[in-house]
Amino acid sequence: MPVTNVSKDPQALTMTIVADFPVPVRRLWDAYADPRQLESFWGPVGWPATFTRHDMIPGGESHYYMTGPDGETSAAWFEFLAVTEGESFEVLDGFTAEDGGRDQGAPVMRMVFAFEATDGGSRLVHTTHFNSAEDLEQILGMGMEEGTLSAMSQIDAVVADLQSFAAGRSVRTQLIGDRQARLSRVIRGTVDQVWRAHHEPELLRRWQLGPDGWTMPVCEVGTAVGETYRYEWEREGGEDRFGFTGRVLEINPPHRSVTTEAMIGQEDASTTNELTLTAVEGGTLLSLLVTYPDESLRETILATGMADGMESSYSRLESEVLSA
Repeated sequence: MPVTNVSKDPQALTMTIVADFPVPVRRLWDAYADPRQLESFWGPVGWPATFTRHDMIPGGESHYYMTGPDGETSAAWFEFLAVTEGESFEVLDGFTAEDGGRDQGAPVMRMVFAFEATDGGSRLVHTTHFNSAEDLEQILGMGMEEGTLSAMSQIDAVVADLQSFAAGRSVRTQLIGDRQARLSRVIRGTVDQVWRAHHEPELLRRWQLGPDGWTMPVCEVGTAVGETYRYEWEREGGEDRFGFTGRVLEINPPHRSVTTEAMIGQEDASTTNELTLTAVEGGTLLSLLVTYPDESLRETILATGMADGMESSYSRLESEVLSA
């Protein structure tokens, strides 16, 4: 158990948890920045978390739910108020209502996570600020302290794993619920470089080609809300042409974009794609959350080798664009 101290101050309306780890600050920070790792310890033992959004930037949001042993779920959200990479982040933390919005009748807490180097590795100071004595009593009565300590008991195993989430690993696919899939990979480049590579036509044409032997004759990029995009590929020689089109729903350079996507000629089977870029050790974590109309289409598209094609493109991005 990494926790070394727990203190509650009824006058200041705070609860502070101090935990020490035998790893560098960067490694501990990345465990919170990377939703794939955060899922491994955010929920208490027996209540694993699933993050469907995690934008660790000021003004960004996280959406997640925890699943109990009998399949019951509890959903919540963060709103990032401040982020100083490698040092601290501050969030509002609240519960999610059944309609997917914020539960206006539930308490909202402010949490500050501060990271610092120690002689033995790193220290995390996690302070929760409550709005009132009633909120403090209610939340603690719901088992917040016990749940947090249970969750943090799982961090050691996550930060000790230096391979599963490192740069150099191929695209990872995770199924979420019945209609979503998250594809993720650490790309050796800065957030700005990876963002530009996704939004500048002259760069896209150099790497987003899938397997060898394909070209990208049409590359029309959308860079503002409401704009459309259109990408088309064909084999060298002009055969087997196909493409995708869609519209920009949300964009926040250089960290997040949300678009629709449909194969040209099959616009009635559209997906929603949420791209998030996060700085981590070794480069940039690219996370693409795809929401499909139904489970059947998700399985059909993933079975085409989508992840393998993405891996070919990302390898080319690293070797032919970002290393140049």
